[in-house]
Amino acid sequence: MAAAVGPGPEELILLEKLLGLKKGNKYGALEERKIPVLQTNNGPSLTGLTTIATHLVKQAKKEQLLGSTAEEKAIVQQWLEYRVTQIAGHSNKEDIRIILKDLNLYLEDKVYLARNNFTLADILMYYGLHHIIAELTVQEKEKYLNVSRWFNHIQHYPGIRQHLSNIVFMKNRLYTNPH
Repeated sequence: MAAAVGPGPEELILLEKLLGLKKGNKYGALEERKIPVLQTNNGPSLTGLTTIATHLVKQAKKEQLLGSTAEEKAIVQQWLEYRVTQIAGHSNKEDIRIILKDLNLYLEDKVYLARNNFTLADILMYYGLHHIIAELTVQEKEKYLNVSRWFNHIQHYPGIRQHLSNIVFMKNRLYTNPH
């Protein structure tokens, strides 16, 4: 499996484009962990994936992506924190297996991370998991069926995937059933 990289400016550039914001934000990375930094023209710089992503969502006037109820907002924040603390930087197979197992169980009865609404949590988790899902075998994708269903749904959401590769989830049948 590919080594997971820390949340970097690339995810924020994809988010910026998805939100329909004009390019022009200047991003940098802090320290070796590549913590994203947004250089703002009219104030202090912003640091951290979720802080900058939330700022971009508000700048695009798409606050519904942050959740519509107090509970949904808390769930979105929970998954954004999970994205930064659990997904970023975990590269060994055991960590990835645990993450996929937990996520698979959570998604068992949900369409999106915040139950039935597409949010920023889905976007950033998709970007964070893309390189991991891309390297799973067909059997591993079948083992984490709920994650695969969610991921496939998110990658087909308008504007999400952009230049990222399309991940295939269906096996091609080599043989057909005789009639």
